Amino acid sequence: MAYDLQDKLVIAISSRALFNLEEENTIFNEEGLESYYKYQIEHLDSPLEKGSAFRFVQNLLAINSKFDNKLIEVIILSRNNATTGLRIGRSIEHYSLDIERTGWTAGTPVARYLKAFKVDLFLSVHTQDVEEAVNFGVAAATILPHTPISSKESNMVKIAFDGDAVLFGNESEKIYQEDGLEAFISHERENAKNPLSKGPFFKFLKTISEIQDKFPMEGSPIRTALITARNFSTHERVLGTLEGWGVRVDEAFFQGGVQKYEVIKAFGADIFFDDQDTHLKYTSKEIASAKVPNIH
Repeated sequence: MAYDLQDKLVIAISSRALFNLEEENTIFNEEGLESYYKYQIEHLDSPLEKGSAFRFVQNLLAINSKFDNKLIEVIILSRNNATTGLRIGRSIEHYSLDIERTGWTAGTPVARYLKAFKVDLFLSVHTQDVEEAVNFGVAAATILPHTPISSKESNMVKIAFDGDAVLFGNESEKIYQEDGLEAFISHERENAKNPLSKGPFFKFLKTISEIQDKFPMEGSPIRTALITARNFSTHERVLGTLEGWGVRVDEAFFQGGVQKYEVIKAFGADIFFDDQDTHLKYTSKEIASAKVPNIH
């Protein structure tokens, strides 16, 4: 009987997002594919260091131990070829990561394969692949360079999201950028009863909420937070939209323009999704952070 990914939370991740391959990538860029291939083969028995998204993936996979049937699948989708993926496979085994499915495209863009694997979230260091994934209707983000301070396995995964252009559409953000704060606040108050449109990460949040619903509220292994630069005066439309969607966020912070990184650190996020560099350049120093492309 074929294995069905339809009812799983499926995360696809590039090898460079899961492991630290910066030295190897430098060899590829400066010396070419043959030198890169040779280096990888010579270092087959040297496990790769943990990459930016390692802790997030490790803690997600730990949730499966609570069920007889897996709820979460992590798939490697890489521009490497299958042979150079040998070292990645050895590293997966070294860290005891329950990853059974991989795709190696030998330089071909990976976005075209996301639908085939029923992917809910795609993480990569290749911005072009991420943008193509979003155009395919898949939640995707570019993982930023980050050295994990601690990747100790936890019994809870904490995921933090920005609001506009991430969970919600970018229409309100456009008003802020084009007409300023007062126009934005006025618009949001006038439309407080009208739900915001669905953003690129709506489906991902919805799938997470369905997993959370399998547990008592205080016992869920996934905890979410909305951390937005919006003022609290615009909260009614935001919270009403989430309620209308039938999804929950466990914690919500309306920052009113204050930098987000201290709140995200205090929350203990395994990963943070935002579309604005002004926040990500600070959060990525402390927390695994991923940029959502703001594709208009």
